[in-house]
Amino acid sequence: MNQKALKTLEFDKIIHRLTEHAASVGAKKKCTELVPVTSLWEIERAQTQTADALRRIWQKGSISFGGIRDIRGSIKRLEIGGILGMGELRQIMSLLETAGQVQKYGAHEREDEKADSLDESFEFLDPIPSLCSEIRRCILADDEMADDASSALFSIRRSMRQMNDKVHNTLNAMVNGAVRTYLQDAVITMRDGRYCLPVKAEHRSQVPGMIHDQSATGSTLFIEPMAVVKLNNDFKELLLKEQQEIEKILSELSEKTAAYADQISGDYDVLVELDFIFAKAILAKEMNAVRPVFNDQRRINIKEGRHPLLDPKKVVPVTVRLGDDFRLLIITGPNTGGKTVSLKTVGLFTLMGQAGLHIPAFEGSELGVFGDVFADIGDEQSIEQSLSTFSSHMTTIVSILKNMDTNSLVLFDELGAGTDPTEGAALAVSILDHLQKQGIRTMATTHYSELKVYALSTEGVENACCEFDVESLRPTYRLLIGIPGKSNAFAISSRLGLPDFLIEDAKKHLSAKDISFEDIIAELEHSRVTLEKEQMEIQSYKEEIRKLRNELQKKQENIDQRKEKLLKDANDKAAAILQEAKDYADETIKNFHKFGKANISIKDMEQQRSRLREKIDAAQSKSQSTTTAKPKKKVKADKLHIGDKVRVLSLNLEGTVSTLPNAKGDLFVQMGILRSQVNVRDLEFIGEAENLAASKSMSGSGKIRMSKSALISTEINLIGMTVDEAMGHLDKYLDDAYLAHVPSVRIVHGKGTGALRTAVQQHLKRCKYIKSYRLGTFGEGDAGVTIAEFK
Repeated sequence: MNQKALKTLEFDKIIHRLTEHAASVGAKKKCTELVPVTSLWEIERAQTQTADALRRIWQKGSISFGGIRDIRGSIKRLEIGGILGMGELRQIMSLLETAGQVQKYGAHEREDEKADSLDESFEFLDPIPSLCSEIRRCILADDEMADDASSALFSIRRSMRQMNDKVHNTLNAMVNGAVRTYLQDAVITMRDGRYCLPVKAEHRSQVPGMIHDQSATGSTLFIEPMAVVKLNNDFKELLLKEQQEIEKILSELSEKTAAYADQISGDYDVLVELDFIFAKAILAKEMNAVRPVFNDQRRINIKEGRHPLLDPKKVVPVTVRLGDDFRLLIITGPNTGGKTVSLKTVGLFTLMGQAGLHIPAFEGSELGVFGDVFADIGDEQSIEQSLSTFSSHMTTIVSILKNMDTNSLVLFDELGAGTDPTEGAALAVSILDHLQKQGIRTMATTHYSELKVYALSTEGVENACCEFDVESLRPTYRLLIGIPGKSNAFAISSRLGLPDFLIEDAKKHLSAKDISFEDIIAELEHSRVTLEKEQMEIQSYKEEIRKLRNELQKKQENIDQRKEKLLKDANDKAAAILQEAKDYADETIKNFHKFGKANISIKDMEQQRSRLREKIDAAQSKSQSTTTAKPKKKVKADKLHIGDKVRVLSLNLEGTVSTLPNAKGDLFVQMGILRSQVNVRDLEFIGEAENLAASKSMSGSGKIRMSKSALISTEINLIGMTVDEAMGHLDKYLDDAYLAHVPSVRIVHGKGTGALRTAVQQHLKRCKYIKSYRLGTFGEGDAGVTIAEFK
């Protein structure tokens, strides 16, 4: 790929974003060196790795590669017999710990998990736990060796602590004793690795010892008293022994590490590669990108593509296709309409896809494999080279024409601009026609009407435009393929306030051919908008029909399942009944044969016959009970009254009518504490309402009972009331329910502190007409409800 196109299409900015997601130096280097490739096999391999890493991130979350250290220099030193320092060994330990974490992340947690392209890399990792734990045990920090790294080091450091204590005790005794008056400060200092006291220069003779240093003014001498000279010498010897033992430990650790040099180098290479792959996956997740489908026919079909460098909240998706029905796409329309963005999106997606990166587009977007991408985009006017805009563009175009081939993708922005419009349009048509004849996939943006006509009249060339809303004077950034763009200069000028007489005068300067062409474009635009609206309506209808079809199919499947179950149950029951009848018949025949041979009395035979008849009757009643119940007396909707007694056949329960049927025949029936909506076809009439049947003779208390029966509910809700308020409501409710002959009621008091529940139950205990009460069961409200039954 030529570097100019990579920079022009801003591929370097994508690489910069990718590099930010890599943790290790090695992976960052691989990111900066990433370039598009032209081998379809390599592209598919890189895309598969990115897709597999992205899938793992969605399933398990991200993984950290922060512990990767570049240990290649240390490994080379080990190979020539060198000894590593504590910092270098800890870097190797950090690498091995990261290898262990990454290997654990890559392991499949379930047996049914699908293998992917990264399994081999995860399995290759060897965290070498024995070496890792040994380094961790011996080395605490980059400059600190653990006391128990070896028994000899432990003994040396114990002696050093004891010696240090002796030195300090001796010097403290001197500081706090007679020598105190000779000291500049009552402190113990260190000079050249030896413990000293700051003695005033005039009292030098009073503190015998070795002078190691003096202050800048000469008034203070740092003297090592003779009493601690031998102790300091012994301490120095211990320091040397400690350093020798540390070097010995480092040598042993380096020798152990050298034995695993190849594995450690392999771990580093694999971890860097995985860090690089997961950086690509994190970038794909950040951009909400998908894996493109590649083809070797140089066909592009981007669906709802979003330029990755634009604000994702504001960018308008663009749908572009090229290389199938046409090889050359000419995009026209006003400035700031999104033509250049469409051009850059196609070029950048091609580069990203061939570099193994996912693209922010809709699933199923296609990209072709191109040997090179050429782009002439932007104003590259050069003052130093005395080149105008046109000259600069033409220099780039000449270079493109020299280096392109049939496997190239060529992108031109404002082709032929910067010179006389007539000559520029003629050059543009000539250049594009040359590329079209060679079959080179090309996209170009332009203002020239001549190119619109060229696209309309040439096979393999297609017009496109970026939609523009004249009413709001704003582009919609939608790319419309198959329709040439309209300049909209007159409409925009009019909306901005240019006088009408100037616009009319300008129109007179247009040729009849230009006016006719603009009118055709306007008519095409109007037709497109109309067709889009109709297509949206058709799509809406299709979606509605699809939903209805799915619902109907589900209902039919449910009906079929229920039908099969009913038939199976009926067949099973029928088979059981037939088997039972066969057994009875066999037994009867056997008995009658026995009766014929023996002298059995008529009375015994009659008893046997009676028992057989009882068996047959029982079998018949069992068979009849399996059939669906049918109403003995059908219910007519217009004949029902509130309070009528009915039987709900599907539930086999009796109840009273609570509401009159609606237009569909649905009504509510109260069955004890259960109130359910049923249809009149599922009812069997039992009797009229008592209050209606006795309305003629009813008076006084009878009328009150009728009213109560019609209005009383089987439930009272006391939640939110105080105990005193609740007891007043409950007492009146129980009286009304008892007068209405309600068999049981449901009292809702909630759980809370339990005070209201206790008060309710105490009140029920005192009521003479309460037969029993209990807390609700599961499904009735549990401890928040009390069920009371009347006598």
